[in-house]
Amino acid sequence: MKCSQEAVQKLAKRIREDVLDMTFHAGVEGGHIGGAFSAAEILAVLYGSELNIDFNDPSNPERDRFILSKGHVSIAHYAVLKECGFLSQDDLDSFEKNGSLFSTHETESIEHGIEITSGSLGYGLSVGIGIALAGKMKSKEYRTFVLLGDGECNEGCVWEAAMAAPKYNLDKLIAVIDKNGQQLDGFTRDVMPIHDIGKVFMGFGWNVIEIDGHDIAALQKAFRTRIEKVPTMVIANTIKSKGLPTIENKPGWHHARISEEQYIEFKQALEES
Repeated sequence: MKCSQEAVQKLAKRIREDVLDMTFHAGVEGGHIGGAFSAAEILAVLYGSELNIDFNDPSNPERDRFILSKGHVSIAHYAVLKECGFLSQDDLDSFEKNGSLFSTHETESIEHGIEITSGSLGYGLSVGIGIALAGKMKSKEYRTFVLLGDGECNEGCVWEAAMAAPKYNLDKLIAVIDKNGQQLDGFTRDVMPIHDIGKVFMGFGWNVIEIDGHDIAALQKAFRTRIEKVPTMVIANTIKSKGLPTIENKPGWHHARISEEQYIEFKQALEES
C-alpha cells in the first residue's frame, strides 16, 4: 500500500476503531488499549506507505519485515493487518476466543503477516537484527522495522542488541520506540527512568531521530532516512490512549476491560475526532 497522508490518517482512525471493538467484545479478557492507541499512527504509516509487502504473496523473500517487539499491542497489529488484507473481520472477531490464533500475544504466521511469536518483552530487537544481518549477508534490499515500547527498554537484552546493530553496519534496520511515557505499573519516569534515551542510542552508534509519533509526515520522513552503515532509531513521542480525551495519558489504561457505557463514549469520541 502506498497511500496519501490523508489516507494514512484515516487508516490510523480505523485501527483505533477496530482496537476499541476488539477490546470491548473481548469482555473480561479486555485488551491493551492504551499502547495500541499510542502506536496507531506508527502502524498506519508503516503499512499505509512504507512497507514493501503484499497480502497476496506474504512469504516473498524480498518483502520488508515488521517485528512487533512490544507484543502486548498485538491488537493494533491485528487491526492494521485486517485493513491491509492479511486478516478478515472474522479473524478480528475471534480475538481472545478459545482456539483462536489471535490472542493477546501474537503467534508467528507468515501467511497472516505475522513474522514472530511474541511474549516476553525485550527480544524483538535482537530478532530484527538477526533478520537484517541475514539480509545483508545475502545482499537483499529488504528493510527490517522493529517496534518497541519505552517501558520495554527496561529489559537488559534491548541494550545488548543496541550494541550489535551498529557493530554490523545494519543500515536497513529501522527501530521505533513508541515513547508514550507509561508502562504496566505507571509512568516510566517513576518505575525505571531512562534519561534521554535518544542520547543513549546515539552513544551506541545509532542514527537517532526524535519526532512527534502522531505526525504522519514526520514519521514518513524518519522511516525514509538512511545513513550508510548506520542503523536508525526513531524515538516517537506519543500519548497513551491517544484519541480518547477522557483517558489520554492516564495511568490504569495499559490493559483495560471496557463497559458498554465506556464503549459508547469512546466510540463517539473517535467519530468526532
